[in-house]
Amino acid sequence: MPVTEETERLRELVEGARFVLFDFDGPICRLFALHPAAEVARAMKQWLHEQGLSLPPDGEESVRSDPQVVLRTVHRRHPGSDLVTELEEVLTQHELRAVPSAMPTPYADPLIRTWTARGTRLAITTDNSSRTASAYLAGRGLAGCFAPHVYGRTHELHRMKPDPYSLNRALRAMGAASGSTVMIGDAPADLYAARQAGVPFLGYARNDEKEARLREEGAEVVVRSLEPVLWILRR
Repeated sequence: MPVTEETERLRELVEGARFVLFDFDGPICRLFALHPAAEVARAMKQWLHEQGLSLPPDGEESVRSDPQVVLRTVHRRHPGSDLVTELEEVLTQHELRAVPSAMPTPYADPLIRTWTARGTRLAITTDNSSRTASAYLAGRGLAGCFAPHVYGRTHELHRMKPDPYSLNRALRAMGAASGSTVMIGDAPADLYAARQAGVPFLGYARNDEKEARLREEGAEVVVRSLEPVLWILRR
Protein backbone atom coordinates (compact mmCIF):
# COMPACT_ATOMS: atom_id res chain seq x y z
CA MET A 1 0.00 0.00 0.00
CA PRO A 2 1.66 3.28 -1.12
CA VAL A 3 2.45 5.59 1.78
CA THR A 4 0.63 8.93 1.50
CA GLU A 5 -0.59 11.45 4.02
CA GLU A 6 -4.01 9.82 3.89
CA THR A 7 -2.69 6.27 4.34
CA GLU A 8 -0.70 7.45 7.34
CA ARG A 9 -3.83 9.01 8.79
CA LEU A 10 -5.67 5.73 8.13
CA ARG A 11 -2.96 3.81 9.99
CA GLU A 12 -3.21 6.20 12.94
CA LEU A 13 -6.98 5.84 13.05
CA VAL A 14 -6.90 2.05 12.95
CA GLU A 15 -4.00 1.50 15.33
CA GLY A 16 -5.30 4.06 17.83
CA ALA A 17 -8.86 2.73 17.98
CA ARG A 18 -9.81 1.08 21.26
CA PHE A 19 -13.51 1.30 20.31
CA VAL A 20 -15.09 1.13 16.85
CA LEU A 21 -18.61 2.19 15.90
CA PHE A 22 -19.86 0.62 12.68
CA ASP A 23 -22.72 1.86 10.60
CA PHE A 24 -24.58 -1.26 9.46
CA ASP A 25 -25.94 -1.00 5.92
CA GLY A 26 -22.83 -0.27 3.85
CA PRO A 27 -19.75 -0.96 5.96
CA ILE A 28 -20.98 -4.37 7.15
CA CYS A 29 -23.34 -5.46 4.37
CA ARG A 30 -25.57 -4.34 1.54
CA LEU A 31 -28.88 -5.00 3.20
CA PHE A 32 -31.07 -4.49 0.14
CA ALA A 33 -28.72 -6.12 -2.39
CA LEU A 34 -31.43 -8.54 -3.61
CA HIS A 35 -34.43 -6.89 -1.95
CA PRO A 36 -34.28 -3.50 -3.70
CA ALA A 37 -34.71 -0.43 -1.54
CA ALA A 38 -36.82 1.22 -4.25
CA GLU A 39 -39.33 -1.63 -3.97
CA VAL A 40 -39.44 -1.18 -0.20
CA ALA A 41 -40.05 2.55 -0.61
CA ARG A 42 -42.83 1.77 -3.09
CA ALA A 43 -44.43 -0.71 -0.67
CA MET A 44 -44.30 1.86 2.11
CA LYS A 45 -45.96 4.46 -0.10
CA GLN A 46 -48.65 1.93 -1.02
CA TRP A 47 -49.26 1.25 2.67
CA LEU A 48 -49.56 5.00 3.28
CA HIS A 49 -52.00 5.30 0.37
CA GLU A 50 -54.15 2.62 2.01
CA GLN A 51 -54.17 4.77 5.15
CA GLY A 52 -55.37 7.74 3.12
CA LEU A 53 -52.04 9.59 3.04
CA SER A 54 -50.11 10.68 -0.04
CA LEU A 55 -46.48 11.75 -0.37
CA PRO A 56 -44.68 13.96 -2.91
CA PRO A 57 -44.85 12.69 -6.51
CA ASP A 58 -42.41 10.06 -7.71
CA GLY A 59 -40.47 12.74 -9.55
CA GLU A 60 -38.64 13.33 -6.26
CA GLU A 61 -35.90 10.72 -6.52
CA SER A 62 -35.16 10.29 -2.82
CA VAL A 63 -38.81 9.73 -1.95
CA ARG A 64 -39.09 7.23 -4.79
CA SER A 65 -36.03 5.15 -3.92
CA ASP A 66 -35.08 5.51 -0.25
CA PRO A 67 -37.24 3.92 2.48
CA GLN A 68 -35.54 6.03 5.15
CA VAL A 69 -36.54 9.21 3.31
CA VAL A 70 -40.15 8.01 3.10
CA LEU A 71 -40.13 7.39 6.86
CA ARG A 72 -38.53 10.76 7.65
CA THR A 73 -40.97 12.58 5.36
CA VAL A 74 -43.97 11.11 7.15
CA HIS A 75 -42.37 11.85 10.52
CA ARG A 76 -41.94 15.52 9.61
CA ARG A 77 -45.62 15.74 8.67
CA HIS A 78 -46.98 13.68 11.57
CA PRO A 79 -44.38 13.68 14.38
CA GLY A 80 -45.06 11.31 17.24
CA SER A 81 -48.17 9.84 15.63
CA ASP A 82 -49.29 6.21 15.63
CA LEU A 83 -49.05 6.38 11.85
CA VAL A 84 -45.29 6.94 12.06
CA THR A 85 -44.89 4.13 14.60
CA GLU A 86 -46.77 1.73 12.34
CA LEU A 87 -44.83 2.82 9.26
CA GLU A 88 -41.55 2.31 11.10
CA GLU A 89 -42.65 -1.26 11.83
CA VAL A 90 -43.54 -1.75 8.15
CA LEU A 91 -39.99 -0.75 7.27
CA THR A 92 -38.52 -2.99 9.97
CA GLN A 93 -40.41 -6.00 8.60
CA HIS A 94 -39.04 -5.31 5.10
CA GLU A 95 -35.52 -5.01 6.54
CA LEU A 96 -35.89 -8.33 8.34
CA ARG A 97 -37.08 -9.99 5.13
CA ALA A 98 -33.99 -8.61 3.39
CA VAL A 99 -31.54 -10.07 5.92
CA PRO A 100 -31.22 -13.57 4.37
CA SER A 101 -30.24 -12.07 0.99
CA ALA A 102 -28.04 -9.28 2.34
CA MET A 103 -24.60 -9.21 0.72
CA PRO A 104 -21.65 -9.08 3.14
CA THR A 105 -19.27 -6.20 2.50
CA PRO A 106 -15.94 -7.65 1.34
CA TYR A 107 -13.46 -8.06 4.22
CA ALA A 108 -16.03 -6.93 6.81
CA ASP A 109 -16.34 -10.31 8.56
CA PRO A 110 -12.60 -10.93 9.02
CA LEU A 111 -12.08 -7.29 9.97
CA ILE A 112 -14.70 -7.54 12.72
CA ARG A 113 -13.22 -10.80 14.03
CA THR A 114 -9.66 -9.48 13.91
CA TRP A 115 -10.54 -6.30 15.77
CA THR A 116 -12.39 -8.34 18.38
CA ALA A 117 -9.45 -10.70 18.78
CA ARG A 118 -7.20 -7.70 19.46
CA GLY A 119 -9.45 -6.65 22.34
CA THR A 120 -11.06 -3.71 20.56
CA ARG A 121 -14.69 -3.22 21.57
CA LEU A 122 -17.23 -2.85 18.77
CA ALA A 123 -20.73 -1.39 18.47
CA ILE A 124 -23.32 -0.92 15.76
CA THR A 125 -24.76 2.59 15.41
CA THR A 126 -27.31 2.53 12.62
CA ASP A 127 -30.54 4.06 11.34
CA ASN A 128 -31.75 0.55 10.52
CA SER A 129 -33.69 -1.37 13.13
CA SER A 130 -31.52 -2.94 15.84
CA ARG A 131 -33.56 -6.11 15.28
CA THR A 132 -32.38 -6.14 11.67
CA ALA A 133 -28.73 -5.64 12.53
CA SER A 134 -28.88 -8.24 15.29
CA ALA A 135 -30.52 -10.80 12.97
CA TYR A 136 -27.83 -10.29 10.32
CA LEU A 137 -24.97 -10.54 12.83
CA ALA A 138 -26.43 -13.73 14.30
CA GLY A 139 -26.67 -15.26 10.84
CA ARG A 140 -22.99 -14.49 10.16
CA GLY A 141 -21.80 -15.71 13.56
CA LEU A 142 -20.78 -12.18 14.51
CA ALA A 143 -23.26 -11.40 17.28
CA GLY A 144 -20.71 -12.04 20.01
CA CYS A 145 -18.37 -9.44 18.53
CA PHE A 146 -20.90 -6.68 19.22
CA ALA A 147 -23.29 -7.87 21.95
CA PRO A 148 -24.88 -6.10 23.63
CA HIS A 149 -23.88 -2.94 21.77
CA VAL A 150 -26.29 -2.72 18.84
CA TYR A 151 -27.96 0.69 18.69
CA GLY A 152 -30.51 1.16 15.96
CA ARG A 153 -33.49 3.25 14.97
CA THR A 154 -35.94 4.13 17.71
CA HIS A 155 -39.47 5.55 17.48
CA GLU A 156 -37.91 8.94 18.20
CA LEU A 157 -37.06 9.45 14.55
CA HIS A 158 -35.62 12.92 15.10
CA ARG A 159 -32.73 11.10 16.79
CA MET A 160 -31.67 9.41 13.56
CA LYS A 161 -28.37 10.54 12.07
CA PRO A 162 -27.04 13.16 11.62
CA ASP A 163 -28.14 13.43 15.25
CA PRO A 164 -25.36 11.71 17.28
CA TYR A 165 -27.83 9.97 19.61
CA SER A 166 -26.93 6.37 18.68
CA LEU A 167 -23.21 7.16 18.80
CA ASN A 168 -23.50 8.77 22.22
CA ARG A 169 -25.51 5.81 23.50
CA ALA A 170 -22.71 3.48 22.40
CA LEU A 171 -19.97 5.66 23.89
CA ARG A 172 -21.72 5.86 27.25
CA ALA A 173 -22.55 2.16 27.39
CA MET A 174 -18.98 1.09 26.58
CA GLY A 175 -17.35 3.75 28.74
CA ALA A 176 -15.50 4.89 25.63
CA ALA A 177 -13.60 8.14 25.25
CA SER A 178 -14.52 9.75 21.94
CA GLY A 179 -10.86 10.36 21.08
CA SER A 180 -10.00 6.65 21.26
CA THR A 181 -13.00 5.69 19.11
CA VAL A 182 -13.46 5.48 15.33
CA MET A 183 -16.77 5.63 13.45
CA ILE A 184 -16.95 3.76 10.13
CA GLY A 185 -19.74 5.01 7.91
CA ASP A 186 -20.63 5.39 4.25
CA ALA A 187 -22.89 8.47 4.22
CA PRO A 188 -22.60 12.17 5.05
CA ALA A 189 -25.09 11.67 7.90
CA ASP A 190 -22.59 9.28 9.52
CA LEU A 191 -19.86 11.89 9.15
CA TYR A 192 -22.01 14.66 10.66
CA ALA A 193 -23.01 12.45 13.60
CA ALA A 194 -19.39 11.52 14.26
CA ARG A 195 -18.38 15.17 14.23
CA GLN A 196 -21.06 16.08 16.75
CA ALA A 197 -20.03 13.17 18.99
CA GLY A 198 -16.37 14.16 18.72
CA VAL A 199 -15.45 10.80 17.18
CA PRO A 200 -12.83 10.47 14.39
CA PHE A 201 -14.42 9.27 11.15
CA LEU A 202 -13.35 6.67 8.61
CA GLY A 203 -15.37 6.76 5.42
CA TYR A 204 -16.19 3.62 3.46
CA ALA A 205 -17.28 4.14 -0.15
CA ARG A 206 -18.06 1.27 -2.50
CA ASN A 207 -18.25 3.50 -5.58
CA ASP A 208 -17.16 6.85 -7.00
CA GLU A 209 -20.42 8.60 -6.15
CA LYS A 210 -20.29 7.68 -2.48
CA GLU A 211 -16.64 8.64 -2.21
CA ALA A 212 -17.26 12.01 -3.86
CA ARG A 213 -20.14 12.79 -1.50
CA LEU A 214 -18.08 11.98 1.58
CA ARG A 215 -15.09 14.00 0.42
CA GLU A 216 -17.28 16.95 -0.56
CA GLU A 217 -18.57 17.03 3.01
CA GLY A 218 -15.05 17.04 4.41
CA ALA A 219 -14.22 13.40 5.12
CA GLU A 220 -10.42 13.28 5.33
CA VAL A 221 -9.94 9.50 5.19
CA VAL A 222 -12.04 7.38 2.82
CA VAL A 223 -11.36 3.80 1.74
CA ARG A 224 -12.90 2.03 -1.24
CA SER A 225 -12.32 -1.35 0.38
CA LEU A 226 -11.94 -2.55 3.95
CA GLU A 227 -8.92 -4.60 2.89
CA PRO A 228 -6.33 -1.93 3.81
CA VAL A 229 -7.93 -1.58 7.25
CA LEU A 230 -7.61 -5.34 7.77
CA TRP A 231 -4.05 -5.25 6.41
CA ILE A 232 -3.02 -2.63 8.98
CA LEU A 233 -4.46 -4.72 11.82
CA ARG A 234 -2.71 -7.88 10.62
CA ARG A 235 0.60 -6.23 9.77
